[in-house]
Amino acid sequence: MSKSFDLVVIGTGSAATTIANRCRGAGWSVAVIDELPFGGTCALRGCDPKKVLVGNAEAIEWVRRLEGKGIRTDALRIDWSELMRFKRTMIGGYPERKEAGFQRAGIEMFHGHARFAGPNTIEVDGSELEAKKIVIASGAKPTPLGIAGQEHLTFSDQFLELDELPNRVTFVGGGYISFEFAHVAARAGASVTVLHRGRRPLPRFDPDLAMRIADKSRAIGIDVRLEREVVRIEKIDSGLVVCASHHGSEERIETDLVVHGGGRVPAIDGLDLEQGCVDSVAWRLKLNEFLQSVSNPAVYAAGDAAAAGPPLTPVAGYEGSVVAANLLEGNHARADYSAIPSVAFTVPPLATVGLSEDAARQQGFKIRVNAGDTASWYSSRRIGETYSAYKVILDESTGRILGAHLLGPGAEEMINLFAMAMRFGLTSTQIKEMLFAYPTHASDMPYMV
Repeated sequence: MSKSFDLVVIGTGSAATTIANRCRGAGWSVAVIDELPFGGTCALRGCDPKKVLVGNAEAIEWVRRLEGKGIRTDALRIDWSELMRFKRTMIGGYPERKEAGFQRAGIEMFHGHARFAGPNTIEVDGSELEAKKIVIASGAKPTPLGIAGQEHLTFSDQFLELDELPNRVTFVGGGYISFEFAHVAARAGASVTVLHRGRRPLPRFDPDLAMRIADKSRAIGIDVRLEREVVRIEKIDSGLVVCASHHGSEERIETDLVVHGGGRVPAIDGLDLEQGCVDSVAWRLKLNEFLQSVSNPAVYAAGDAAAAGPPLTPVAGYEGSVVAANLLEGNHARADYSAIPSVAFTVPPLATVGLSEDAARQQGFKIRVNAGDTASWYSSRRIGETYSAYKVILDESTGRILGAHLLGPGAEEMINLFAMAMRFGLTSTQIKEMLFAYPTHASDMPYMV
């Protein structure tokens, strides 16, 4: 069977949905394809279900911090099976609602694996779809680790579906996926180990604050081991063994579950890009400034598949808007990735926006760095949090914020205020003139700039 469309979109996540709806609203004939349940990673296998688990970890942490300060912690625990049931109520029915939305919009849907059969042709389960334009918004997948025994790895989406939490959990990699899940698992009673090959964890975040969250992790019982290169995973009668190299010696960690937290790459390897004349290198599509393929002008990409900006859901939706504008009006829109906040939802959360201290200096700015420990501030003391800090990088000549890095309660919300200030060019003087509601986390902002 062969059908023709103005636009075929591979994927049904945030970027794909934005593009499909915008172009369909302009009168284009549109098809979407997904081999997984419709809705994308964030809603079904990432951000949203993860945050449900984090909510339980936060509740446990709050109560434990306030023990002896008016709170009793008798019989306090996370019931993992009950938590999983609650999580499923939060995302249950979402794929069906997503499909219903596409159907109302008049967007044709195809379930199955998509692959290029020509520069303007996509094949999906025996059907050939001819398209004037094609968008790759297929998301990302775990980075292949290339180690012996990698078949024993559990991926993040599988972790989010565990009916029971094993007693011993080991995470490979020290990025945000590992640390977020480790903080949940530890507070649910598991013995948790994180193995990271670098000298510091969470490389997307400020190095000083990242080391503080590593210290917090150790304080709650997580065994954080840095400079450990995982070389193989072995199956034994009592579970699994993770073998890691450390300065020439080998460490063996016995565990029940090994979770892949070693990063993600664009999910493009199964698309037969060569058949579509779509160039790529090292897991990345070759795109121009308009998020268009440099080798096939009929093809665009957005979201994690494009790997052009930070791998964040709001960025995917934003890139979807950029691509839709270029499809409908000709190439003119370019993505602006400045002042995009990001959060690691550990407990407490770690947040960042803008330039790091080193990056600001490398770009030639004369900077002023405001930094400090906020554990003694009222916003932390009143809830018993002893791990909280900030670092704000300012342009000394203008007073504008170049970067902000936060650790502590409320950091996931406060970072948005810093991002807004950066986006609209507010100076430290203007922020200090602002009257904030008190006592709130936001009311700390003037003291940070």
